[in-house]
Amino acid sequence: MPLVVFCGLPYSGKSRRAEELREALAAEGRAVHVVDDAAVLGTEDATVYRDSAREKALRGALRAAVERRLSRHDVVILDSLNYIKGFRYELYCLARAARTPLCLVYCIRPGGLSLGPRVADAADNQGQNVSVSWKPRTEESERPLAAGSSVLREPQTVDFVVSGRTQADVPKELEQEETKAPDLPAFVTPDKSAKRVSSAFYPPELMEALTLRFEAPDSRNRWDRPLFTLVGLEEPLPLAEIRAALFENQAPPPHQSTQSQPLASGSFLHQLDQVTSKVLAGLMEAQKSAVPGDLLKLPGTTEHLQFTRPLTMAELSRLRRQFISYTKMHPNNENLPQLANMFLQYLSQSLH
Repeated sequence: MPLVVFCGLPYSGKSRRAEELREALAAEGRAVHVVDDAAVLGTEDATVYRDSAREKALRGALRAAVERRLSRHDVVILDSLNYIKGFRYELYCLARAARTPLCLVYCIRPGGLSLGPRVADAADNQGQNVSVSWKPRTEESERPLAAGSSVLREPQTVDFVVSGRTQADVPKELEQEETKAPDLPAFVTPDKSAKRVSSAFYPPELMEALTLRFEAPDSRNRWDRPLFTLVGLEEPLPLAEIRAALFENQAPPPHQSTQSQPLASGSFLHQLDQVTSKVLAGLMEAQKSAVPGDLLKLPGTTEHLQFTRPLTMAELSRLRRQFISYTKMHPNNENLPQLANMFLQYLSQSLH
């Protein structure tokens, strides 16, 4: 059954959308498997994306988990960042090898297309719980302090970012309230009603690094389509379109190089050599008394070859080697009775 790949930066709603899709498919009686970072690591750990070696190992573990569960009977949902297009191509190859369809769901946080976690404009979120991100800075280095470190109490040394806007003049009451909880996630306020919410905290510097490394999906790439883009959590999940892409579309066609060669008898090449040799010998003999425009009847064939000019043995041997090389790539016992006619057709097309 199909593979659903979720893609997007942290705090874009991937886990909630994956859970929503899982519940919808499970309600139809389908077996659904969800593979995410926590299922592979035991617990979600954002620090993995700081180390390239650990992140590479995580991608390998995710790919192996998907490959184990991918079959023609179950639906597999991969809930991870999946921000590298090369990794998405590997997942596409897995689905193609399993001969099952796949689709990509791209989740974007409101306020910007894959430009990191942002909150929408304050005017558009009246009456809603708008998260406030704060970044305490030191006077000397102007760099954000680590979580849990001491925060300067001077009002002019703290920059607040509310709805993407910087405010230098902030009331002291708000400053005291914000500096009491420096360990809370600065980017999103979790919804208590959600069943599957990311529990890992991504620091601002890590979010900036992931934003710079992010390779957005492109529907023009065969491994990124069909592509469904969701902005925010208010937009409804296109269940009908996703269901049609998963269960009504055909699987990606497999490459010829990955297919098993058809079975052929041990005497196939010997018979091919004998048949082509007899056709060439008959043609050399028939053209001795033929004139241009005659139809030549050759041994072992039911068709005729139109004679246009005298042919040399060197030219016919070259065409014979080409035909044998091509036929060896596609051996099939069913073609044995038609080898002579196939070789005659090849000669006719090559000579005219």
